[in-house]
Amino acid sequence: MEMVPEDLRYSKEHEWVRAEGDEAIMGITDHAQSALGDITFVELPEVGVEVKAPESIATVESVKAASDVYAPVSGKIVKVNGLLADSPEIINSSPYEEGWLCRIKMSNSSELDGLMDAAAYTEYLKESAH
Repeated sequence: MEMVPEDLRYSKEHEWVRAEGDEAIMGITDHAQSALGDITFVELPEVGVEVKAPESIATVESVKAASDVYAPVSGKIVKVNGLLADSPEIINSSPYEEGWLCRIKMSNSSELDGLMDAAAYTEYLKESAH
């Protein structure tokens, strides 16, 4: 059973978002890191870049595959997780805390309403498994 924290929002592409004021911290879900396996490299977006949901903004590579990561909300990248350059495996061990990917200063916080809450994402995972 994957971890699905109650206080986050989720995309169908398995990204999570934690809103803090007008900024959104994001990463990939426990389900996504588990499906990818051992993560070996992460290509993060550049700070200062404007992103638009749901365009691809990062790439996560594992021993199994490379996977695009999509912006769950639109806005400006204001910070990236520098720890991932040397230790991308942090995503495997701590997908919701230390393994965050970037912070986005949201240009339209109402986009959060289009994402799933924990209950809806849990149901989505169950439906996707069948």
